[in-house]
Order: sequence, then structure tokens, then C-alpha cells
Amino acid sequence: MTEQTPRWLNPDERRVWLRLSALMELLPAALDAQLQRDADLTKTAYLTLAMLSEEPTRSLRMSELGARSNASPSRISHVVSRLEKDGWVRREKSPCDGRGQVAILTDAGYDKVVASAPGHVERVRELVFDPLAEGDLGDLDAVMVKLLDVLDPDARFAATALAREVC
Repeated sequence: MTEQTPRWLNPDERRVWLRLSALMELLPAALDAQLQRDADLTKTAYLTLAMLSEEPTRSLRMSELGARSNASPSRISHVVSRLEKDGWVRREKSPCDGRGQVAILTDAGYDKVVASAPGHVERVRELVFDPLAEGDLGDLDAVMVKLLDVLDPDARFAATALAREVC
């Protein structure tokens, strides 16, 4: 068996990788900090409430809710448990098959996400969209679609499925 030479990053690739790596750490932390400070929510808890609030029935199967919130099954279960304790979500057996569980946004949960959304959206604008020049949004979207196609080829996460629909 022959050893292959590693495909080292060239200087441009290394520069971009280090910037992307920093972005992957700094952006979630900054969004989480704003949500914790202003709404006493984690980013995943906020996304969970937001995804439920966008449904006409304010409910989703747990598996679908996890996909839309970009959370693993165990993570979404943990987050929903915490949201249940706060009275913002409740769980019921699925009316379709009686086996799966459905998360349902309560009126208090809806009020919480409505109150939390303006500050969160403003922070997203400040950190992600305001720094972009005209035309950058399409370029950024195209790059994300390419990366998500590799990272999530089965479109388990809603962002990947959405990205594919847009293309």
C-alpha cells in the first residue's frame, strides 16, 4: 500500500478556511449571546419556537421540527423538554399514526417568539446582511448551496432542502 501525499491547503485556501472557521465560531456565539441576553433563549430554542410559529397549526412532528431547527433528534428532544417546562410548547402523540410525537406551540410560546423576533432579526441583519454589498447575497447563497450539497446530500436539514428548492 502506498502512502498518499496530503493535499495541503494553498495560501489562498488556508486564508479562506481560517476565516470560515472563525465565522463558524463567532456568528453562532454572537447570535446566542443576543438571544440569551434579550430573550433568555438559546439559538436552538428560538429556532424551535420560530419554526412552530410559522406553521398554520403551530405544530410539527418532532423529526420535522429537528430538521427545520437544524438539531439532531436528541438535541430537539432536550430543547422541547426545556420549552415544555417553560410552558411554551407541549407534546402530544401524532394524530396521524399515534406513534410519533408532535410538538405544539402554546399561546405563551407564540407570545415569546413574537416578542423575541425583532431583536434577533435585527442582530442577524447587523451581523450578516448589513456588511454585504449589492450582489454579495447571491454569491453567498451559491457558495452555501455548494457546501450544503456536500455536507447534507440527503437534505436532512431544512436549510439544505430550501437551498435546493431555490436553485
